[in-house]
Amino acid sequence: MTTTAAQHAIGDHVRVRRAFPPGHFRTPAYVRGRTGVIVTIIGTFPDPEELAYGRDGLPGRTLYRVRFNQTDLWTDYTGSRADTLDIDLYDHWLDAA
Repeated sequence: MTTTAAQHAIGDHVRVRRAFPPGHFRTPAYVRGRTGVIVTIIGTFPDPEELAYGRDGLPGRTLYRVRFNQTDLWTDYTGSRADTLDIDLYDHWLDAA
């Protein structure tokens, strides 16, 4: 499988692209524009956005687990400041923060 090289490492701070493209994508709107930290590099997989249209999903994309502080995601969050949310995101949605 043709793949893209991993662009981020564990511990890197990343910002999720603030994009709202039409079509089939796998990035929740509530994390777009938000900053998190890479906690795991899961691996490389066919691009699910391309697979949704019946294409081959190539080049493969690196999938990361990104951790966000809940207080950074929700302005009215009343839980502990230590609460986090982990989301699996593909590399083409992430920029260095």
